[in-house]
Amino acid sequence: MTTELYPRERLARVQEATAAAGLGAVLLTPGPDLRYVTGYNALPLERLTCLAVPAQGDPFLVVPRLELPAAQESPAGALDLELVPWDETDDPYALVAGRLPAGLLREGARVGVADRMWAVMALRFRAAMPGAEQVAAGTVLRGLRMRKSAAEVAALREAGAAIDRVHARVPEFLRPGRTEREVGRDIADAIIAEGHETVDFVIVGSGPNGANPHAELSDRVIGPGEPVVVDIGGQMPSGYCSDSTRNYCVGEPPAEYRAYFEVLRRAQQASCDAVKPGVTPEAVDAAGRQMIADAGYGEHFVHRTGHGIGLEVHEDPYIVSGNVEPLAPGMAFSVEPGIYVGPHGARIEDIVVCTENGYERLNHTERDLVIVG
Repeated sequence: MTTELYPRERLARVQEATAAAGLGAVLLTPGPDLRYVTGYNALPLERLTCLAVPAQGDPFLVVPRLELPAAQESPAGALDLELVPWDETDDPYALVAGRLPAGLLREGARVGVADRMWAVMALRFRAAMPGAEQVAAGTVLRGLRMRKSAAEVAALREAGAAIDRVHARVPEFLRPGRTEREVGRDIADAIIAEGHETVDFVIVGSGPNGANPHAELSDRVIGPGEPVVVDIGGQMPSGYCSDSTRNYCVGEPPAEYRAYFEVLRRAQQASCDAVKPGVTPEAVDAAGRQMIADAGYGEHFVHRTGHGIGLEVHEDPYIVSGNVEPLAPGMAFSVEPGIYVGPHGARIEDIVVCTENGYERLNHTERDLVIVG
């Protein structure tokens, strides 16, 4: 899968996009953009690692000499890409600038720097290339990263199946008298046990904490009859991420919760059903949001409907009012409307992929409320 996830031609597509954007080069330091282009999951160190992709000329990867073996053993080592080591007494920023074609750094030139580049590194590049304006490299890579290849969709499908297995185990961990933190620790262990490399987040929002979309794990004791929102995700060895939210209750929930949960379930389905090529993200957002508003809960849906997912848990496209860029096959994102009324809350989240004719869900566990005990 590694070769399919990080194909040789991707580097050439980035170079074409760099030229098309009118940039002299893009400079990518450790982070999701570098991993997307080369497959190298470089350590974010104070020592500079930087992929330079000039609009004209050959790309090259500058690495600290002590990191050279790791770069060679990564998928980047199999690319037609020169690896340039630097030593402790070298100036790697000057090294990068000096290897770029001189014409690309003329006065008034524009150079893209990685969106996640540390500020101190961007400032040192500015000093090394005083005539070049720095812009965000994400403008170049955004269109490429948004439309997932078949191999990327397969990696996201694997991630979805892994987090589904974790949700299937959540009823083992939930019972009255346990704290959110205790349940969260068990879930985090399960995320790793079910195939993830890292745990990105675990939300266990019980009772009123369920009305906080980004609730932190706490020592609050889960009581009988309390709804619990469980939002979890992690990163797989492939680098691709999972994210899914389901709702549980330890015993029978309050009647008013049942009422708005049914509204939420139908709204989430409506937003999923709106997904197809050519439809705008804001239309997907509106499909479920209008149903929630019509039922009288509009003010209790306080966030966008979804976010893109891939090598990052949150990336383009964002499913929100105002985003009118049409969906296209290969775009992957969450559909996660929520209703947060105060004494409790609920959110249903699936990752979906836009296909040629509609959409594919990548999460398949029960979307109805799961009663535990």
